[in-house]
Amino acid sequence: MAEKWSLGRALRGVFVRPTIDDSTWEDLEAALITADFGPDIADQVIEELRESVERFRTTDPRDLHRMLRETLEERFAKYDSTLTLTERPAVVLVVGVNGVGKTTTIGKFANFLRRYDRSVVVGAADTFRAAAVDQLATWAERGGAAIVRPDREGQDPASVAFQTIDYAKREGVEIVLVDTAGRLHTKGGLMDELTKIRRVIEKQAPISEVLLVLDATTGQNGVMQAEAFLQHAGVTGLVLSKLDGSAKGGFVLAVQERTGIPVKLLGQGEGIRDLTGFTPHVFVQSLVEGSI
Repeated sequence: MAEKWSLGRALRGVFVRPTIDDSTWEDLEAALITADFGPDIADQVIEELRESVERFRTTDPRDLHRMLRETLEERFAKYDSTLTLTERPAVVLVVGVNGVGKTTTIGKFANFLRRYDRSVVVGAADTFRAAAVDQLATWAERGGAAIVRPDREGQDPASVAFQTIDYAKREGVEIVLVDTAGRLHTKGGLMDELTKIRRVIEKQAPISEVLLVLDATTGQNGVMQAEAFLQHAGVTGLVLSKLDGSAKGGFVLAVQERTGIPVKLLGQGEGIRDLTGFTPHVFVQSLVEGSI
């Protein structure tokens, strides 16, 4: 089977040459675009690197390699990827369109928090599909979290959110993850529902984070799909699911720069432990060196 394309492997061919020439710039730009940075960001990065090469009067591709890492790190670091979970209970609203991996992300996030010895309860406020509640329960159990289910099919999602916060307060649970419906983003009713859930929750506890799950494999289309959430849901952070690293690493930067909202978590596999926090230095190193 052919080896999967990655930015790191593509760059190795660029930086092993004896000098920086026109083909270096062409191949570097092509690699960045293929890695889903998008043409605008790729152009900006190339322009910055050209200026640095000129300023330092270097023709050594190894210098260019280092400059690329530094330039990308600087861009990623403009956004604060710290999760704000100091409230007790810390309430996290998880939003996103159907099919982006929201349910599995919640299970992985619960497991991520449990590894830091935080107690977690999941609220199954996507009450319109019985299967959604069952799937969430499976992933919550795998993640080591308690779950609050609807009392009945089709129960008002805001009332499930209320019951979940009530459970957390009663049982002393530290972190609450509230799942929400992900029906078609063009439906105004979904946004009204999210507004109601927020209003009900905020009467009991402040909302610490609103995390929007995006499918990294959809590239720029994922951001377009999510615009209603970005506009109406008060999103504080992004979670990129399905980031297998093959050609989509640049999407992390593209989505931050387009939305102005930081990426806070990355899902890079199917396993329960395959969710990590986002650290610019570590991510850029693995992206440029080819481990993702």
